[in-house]
Amino acid sequence: MDKKVGFTFHLRAMKTSVLKFCIVIFVFFNLSNSYVFAQKEVQTFTAKNAIYLDLGGNAGQYAFSYGRLFHEKGLLKVIGSAGFALWADRVQGKTVFNPAVPLEVSGLIGKRDHHLELGFGVTPHLATSLNFNSETSELEDKVVFESLLPFRIGYRYQKPKGGFFFRIGYTPFFNVPVGGREDWSFEPRFAGISFGKSF
Repeated sequence: MDKKVGFTFHLRAMKTSVLKFCIVIFVFFNLSNSYVFAQKEVQTFTAKNAIYLDLGGNAGQYAFSYGRLFHEKGLLKVIGSAGFALWADRVQGKTVFNPAVPLEVSGLIGKRDHHLELGFGVTPHLATSLNFNSETSELEDKVVFESLLPFRIGYRYQKPKGGFFFRIGYTPFFNVPVGGREDWSFEPRFAGISFGKSF
């Protein structure tokens, strides 16, 4: 395939994926809007910290994360979070563990326990792949730096005074062209779930 034609096709596919993502956001927001805003009164958060386990989502495979509420005004709360994980890569019949550090900023919209959550982040990580060494004619393990740019739209259950914490979300992401990757790619089929404790 001609390089220019291939780039045009890739750009068109990416635009289609982004359009589908925007439609999903619009539909989800309208469906959850009535429930989130039907709660009686805005309650101030006294539990500003949370520790939790992320499965999927911006954590990729999984991560142990810490979140902190750093801004609150009316219905809006803004939370920053950071996590750590050792992701498993299967290379030549053996399992290799590489570090990942998911970082995310989320906006919560809601009055009490139930929130619409919108967020974005970056997940830098190392990955192991097989490369062909032309000098030795052998396959070799190679560790490369990679990064994801995830987005989030979902539901978050978090009590203002602390306790059990839960969230579920649709989390499509972009693969950033680093670590030998030549171009951007978009993955629209991804989701995540988290649970833990706020305090």
